[in-house]
Amino acid sequence: MDNAIVTSPSGSSPTEAQAFLDAHPEIEAFDIVLTDANGVGRGKIVRRHELKSIFEGGRHMPISILGLDITGEDVHETGLIWTTGDGDLRAWPIPGTLVPLYGTSPPRGQVLMAMYHLDGQPMSSDPRLALARQVDILAAKGLYPAGAFELEFFLLANERDADGKVQPARAVLDGRVSGKTEVYSVDHLHGMEPLFSDIYAAAKAQGIPAETVISEYAPGQYELTLNYRKDVMRAADDLVMLKRLVRAQARRHGVTACFMAKPIEKYAGSGMHFHVSLQDKAGRNVFAEAGGESWSLPLLQGLGGLIQTMAESMLVFAPHANSWRRFVSQSYAPVAPTWGVNNRSVALRVPAGDAKNRRIEHRPSGVDANPYLIAATVLAGIIKGLDEGLDPGPETTGNGYEAAVTRTTMPADWRAAIEAARASSFLKGALGEDLHRTFVAIKQSEYLRVARTVSELDYHLYLHEV
Repeated sequence: MDNAIVTSPSGSSPTEAQAFLDAHPEIEAFDIVLTDANGVGRGKIVRRHELKSIFEGGRHMPISILGLDITGEDVHETGLIWTTGDGDLRAWPIPGTLVPLYGTSPPRGQVLMAMYHLDGQPMSSDPRLALARQVDILAAKGLYPAGAFELEFFLLANERDADGKVQPARAVLDGRVSGKTEVYSVDHLHGMEPLFSDIYAAAKAQGIPAETVISEYAPGQYELTLNYRKDVMRAADDLVMLKRLVRAQARRHGVTACFMAKPIEKYAGSGMHFHVSLQDKAGRNVFAEAGGESWSLPLLQGLGGLIQTMAESMLVFAPHANSWRRFVSQSYAPVAPTWGVNNRSVALRVPAGDAKNRRIEHRPSGVDANPYLIAATVLAGIIKGLDEGLDPGPETTGNGYEAAVTRTTMPADWRAAIEAARASSFLKGALGEDLHRTFVAIKQSEYLRVARTVSELDYHLYLHEV
């Protein structure tokens, strides 16, 4: 059975590999990257002569690579370790993700991978394949999701401050320090110009449509936007690849790109807003309202599905202990399952603008979440709304934080989110039973690690007081 696979189940072709090798004779090695449930890239660095054989026959990788916690430790409760004998499956290249890595010495390339069984069937704990399944469900209905992610992140100094806290990086141009919230300051961006220039060059080399950069709502915080993709799978790939290149280029400039949801306690955290719409077979945006109607029915029903499923899905959107520090009133992170138009205090924002560009901006996710799981869960929520004709309720106007009367329907913390996810039949369907089991088991294992840790704050509060 192992030797029966002659055609890549991912759709990759040796022709793509050969064309790339011919075009890039300087590249000596390649990162082959498989994205796990936490969004961490796992894989290998292979030599140039190995690339074509990977496109011809895949590459064996242990099944346990998809059952690791954030530190890379095995989580036996996933059922992917000794229950299976930790056997090998086969990872195949994702078409269109074979790219050069800008600024590497010696020159290297990169290709994203997806995991399949030896007979070519999709490995159901692979996050990217969970998204592919939701895309296929929509395609069967004649609908095709388009979208884009926004990437917020901090640039931090490699050294901690006198109190052991992380601190914003000095400007790489001249070493200038700013402890102010330079939100939307263009001049502030100039200090990081050499780094952002390399980020844009790296993105161009990889075909990633990186666009606007802004100085965000905290010292050292920035946002990069991505151009809208008609293929939501590619939109998620863009985000995975962009995070990797931002981290690499920051490191080369002597600073740290931080993708924690809340790295600095007194400032706003970092989100990963997901913009999504649906097109029909003719390429028409079904979320766009026709003349005479306020909002299209598919848009309202999609919002209804997302509102109804948000609470049980929060573990996907806020998967780590640190994720939950981001949800504070008036921090631009949503605290209730609300929707509104041109309103950044709600969880689901309908941006103002031309009707043909009508979309939902899904705002709950932190930048520490897995974009494949976010997109899979959001699409599943929209599908539920369409199938069941769900009503989103009244639009929230004004301060959405004051609309948090529905807050009781949301998990209060990480532990509650884990329990809600574990009990959710919706999330089990959105991710698939195997990935649902894998993801919840990993999060439970990480929760227990955090819960049993005695922190410096514990000593500060209680050592001499109780």
